[in-house]
Amino acid sequence: MAKYTKQEIITKARELATMISETEEVEFFTKAEEKINENQKVKEMIASVKSLQKQAVNFQHYGKESALEKTEAKLDNLLQEIDEIPIVQDFKESQKEVNDLLQLVASTITKTVTDEIIKTTGGDVLRGETGSFVRNSSGSSCN
Repeated sequence: MAKYTKQEIITKARELATMISETEEVEFFTKAEEKINENQKVKEMIASVKSLQKQAVNFQHYGKESALEKTEAKLDNLLQEIDEIPIVQDFKESQKEVNDLLQLVASTITKTVTDEIIKTTGGDVLRGETGSFVRNSSGSSCN
């Protein structure tokens, strides 16, 4: 079995990252983010969200429960209003697609590394047992 250095693996990871950054999912995300950043209404609403969040923190800090509740209600309404904007929905969907792709890559790497360890030690991939475990266990893994 070939031996790789940490640096060689990092180099391959960077190549994979470049490949991922050139996918349809990332292109869609980039375009959706650009539309969000160009939309004055959305920018103003996001600024209002940040302001309301600061107010809420201050009201909570000073124990002003009534003002806090009103501010949180305004914040919830504003966030719901933002979520209903089509370009925001597109942006959130694009974020989800990119995250799903990244999770798929991470889980594929994890599963493949685990399977390779099991195979190279003479283990049983179907049972998820390494060779040393198989050799040192008495009987089956179904106790």
